[in-house]
Amino acid sequence: MTVVSMTAALLLALTSSLAYGAADFLGGLAARGAHVLRVVVIAAPTSLLVGLLLWPAVGARFPPSAVMWGAASGVASAAAFALLYRTLAIGPMSVLSPVTALVSAALPVSVGLLQGEQVGGVAFCGVALALVAVVVVSGGTDTRGLRPTRTALALAFGAGAAIALQLVCLAQAPHDSGVAPLLVGRAVSSAVVLGAAFALRTRLGNARPNLSASAGAGALDSLANFAFLLAVRSGDLAGVAVITALYPASTVLLARAVLAERIGTTQLAGLGLAALAVSLLALG
Repeated sequence: MTVVSMTAALLLALTSSLAYGAADFLGGLAARGAHVLRVVVIAAPTSLLVGLLLWPAVGARFPPSAVMWGAASGVASAAAFALLYRTLAIGPMSVLSPVTALVSAALPVSVGLLQGEQVGGVAFCGVALALVAVVVVSGGTDTRGLRPTRTALALAFGAGAAIALQLVCLAQAPHDSGVAPLLVGRAVSSAVVLGAAFALRTRLGNARPNLSASAGAGALDSLANFAFLLAVRSGDLAGVAVITALYPASTVLLARAVLAERIGTTQLAGLGLAALAVSLLALG
């Protein structure tokens, strides 16, 4: 792999991470006071629309393997939504969120290494440090001293695995298929989400989410997936996945800038670790 392709992969992975974090931030704002499924019903089709807009510029080929891996990523994406929000609803978030983020990073790294990707000594230190940063940045202090139940931990692992599976499936799609895997995946996840919303329509309540925030979350999620897809086509899954999993950092920074939320000492340390990890991966 050339230095140019490694640099491109790193920049694209950082772009993906920033977009994922911003999407989470907007989705969180939109879901305040409204059922989260109402947010996803707006976000998922918007994400598909962005993919369709990218089609003329990037192109798309639909061989069976692209359709298969795209559909699998869509199912995984829908499962990730359901498991993640169920996990956070049980809580405590400050414990379960880092577990989900770590699993979503560790599994793609493992898959990449099992597929024979070579990681140099400096880059390996960067990957390891990034995994630590994922936990530190997304973690916090649970002042109530609550401990997660076994069910909550199982759901957290399941949510992380579903997120990881989505990324791994996208990475397996043919490199010359353009945005086809994203289009298929978003069509499948939109169908699943809309079906779930229709089935549960009597339980969604009357509160409506913020339309622009919901649509913005969907658009950014689509762009994040697109950047990730380009990144793994330029670099290795192990390095790209762990940088992408640093998305809680941008969520924290946006909460500080927009909502004036305080960034704790632990999270500041995590941001520093993330910056150091990215530097090591760039050098490696």
